[in-house]
Amino acid sequence: MTHYREATANDAEPIAQLHSLSWQQNYRGIWRDEFLNGHVLENRRDVWRKRLQQPDTNQYVLVAESAGVICGFACTYADKDPVWGTLLDNLHVLKNQNGQGIGTQLIKLAANWAYSKSTASGFYLWVLPENRNARIFYEKLGAVNHELMSLESPDGGYSGAYRYVWQDIKTLI
Repeated sequence: MTHYREATANDAEPIAQLHSLSWQQNYRGIWRDEFLNGHVLENRRDVWRKRLQQPDTNQYVLVAESAGVICGFACTYADKDPVWGTLLDNLHVLKNQNGQGIGTQLIKLAANWAYSKSTASGFYLWVLPENRNARIFYEKLGAVNHELMSLESPDGGYSGAYRYVWQDIKTLI
């Protein structure tokens, strides 16, 4: 059975490991191999330590646990953008746990939290065009691909990214 809870500072390492593994599995051929094979875990450790030890006031990090192991997480920033609203910055689930509803539950819980912060807020995220499975997942949940932008990537380059938008966050709740 999967249990969902707010992340704590003690979760920084397992979240960083899951995050870097997910990037290695899903972004190969999109981001530089030197980054994915080298500094990705160090990069994610730095990010997650900072996020969980010194959280922004508008940040919410949620984890999914199964048998005491973090198998998924979501990171959300309320009212991140004045036009688009709340940003779902991260949503990752262990590959062997895909298809079990964990990602859907995480996004719904994140949307519910965002709605509790601002009932008028929209909800959006960025997804790489090559990440077809993620795009299909978000579209099934009612997200609309609004635009393609070029954004700086953690590997030091630039990647195309689609902004997926839920105009009415209540569709996720």
